[in-house]
Formats: sequence, C-alpha cells, structure tokens
Amino acid sequence: MPIPATIAKESIYLRIMQTDGLFEFIKGGGTDVSRRRGKLSKILMIAPEKCTGCRTCELICTFNRSQEFNPKRSAISVMAYDEASISVPIMCMQCEDPSCMKVCPVGAIVKAENGTVLIDDSKCIGCKMCISACPLGNITYNPKTKTLIKCDLCGGEPLCAEFCPSGAIQYKEATPTNLEKKRKIGLKFKDLFGEVEC
Repeated sequence: MPIPATIAKESIYLRIMQTDGLFEFIKGGGTDVSRRRGKLSKILMIAPEKCTGCRTCELICTFNRSQEFNPKRSAISVMAYDEASISVPIMCMQCEDPSCMKVCPVGAIVKAENGTVLIDDSKCIGCKMCISACPLGNITYNPKTKTLIKCDLCGGEPLCAEFCPSGAIQYKEATPTNLEKKRKIGLKFKDLFGEVEC
C-alpha cells in the first residue's frame, strides 16, 4: 500500500525503528571496502513511468545515512521533467568501469567484492574530481561533514527500493533481460540527461 506523501516521513521512521537490527546498521554506517573487482548479482531497476515524484526514496536515503530527513544530503535525486510529464529517480549506476574510480588520485574509490562502487571516507581528500568525472552527476558533496555522497546500495539491501510505494525502484537479479531493460531505459532518457553510456 502506498505511503501518502503527508505521512511518509513518520511512516519511514516508525518502520525503521520496528525492523530488527536495521537501526543499529544505520547508526553504525560502516562499510567494508575491498579492492577486489566484482560484478553485481543484483541491480537497481528504475521504472520512470511508475514514479509519482513522492521523494520517499530521498527521505529514506538521508535517514539511513544521517538519521535526518534532508533530501539535499541524499544519494538519490528525483528529477522532474515537466516537458515529458515524468519524474525519474537518479542514483549511482554502479558502473562496470567507473570514471569516478579512474580519476581518484588517492584510490579512495574502489569496487567491493559484490561490484558495488564505494568511497572510503578515511582515504578521501575531498578533491571532488569524482564529482566531475561522473557522467550522470550521481556523486555530491556534503559541506557540513566534508564527505562525498554516493549510493552504496545500503550495504546490499537498498532502502529506496524497499520503501518505494509505487515500485518505481526495484532491486532485481542482474539477468540478461533486466540488463537489457536497464540499457533501453538509459537510451530512452539519453537526450534528457546528456552524456549517458549504456
């Protein structure tokens, strides 16, 4: 059942507090960063036609990261395209060959064993080269904490997909069919986003 936008904030908070171990995971926030390269067995799938623009994904993302509801600090952004009458959730695509990782001068961006592209905050010097290198602009900077903001798939269980009331964001197996669908969606929105490689 969809979460009404007016109570989304409270519903997310209550659900997080009621889920065993989830709040501890959120509060701990640590990520094991590995230098091994891997392939994702699951991928985030976006269905723009299902997105209602409710921004629940932005709220749950920031709560997961900092225990506050501040969409400006989210690793996912909902872009509204009035000309096309759609909203599209945008987040890190966990690229096969990440540009952000290539330009990092200190090796702070790595691929984990499962293929997730992660930023090791203890190594990051804040040069922001990765922000410029990302073709979709899916890395941002938090001036308050002086850290980068990028999707890390919530450690393997993306909350944006779990809490999306319309099913516009789903975490699915990386089957050839799903990968092809993701590629077609990328091609469909190539003109809207500018530089997109599928």
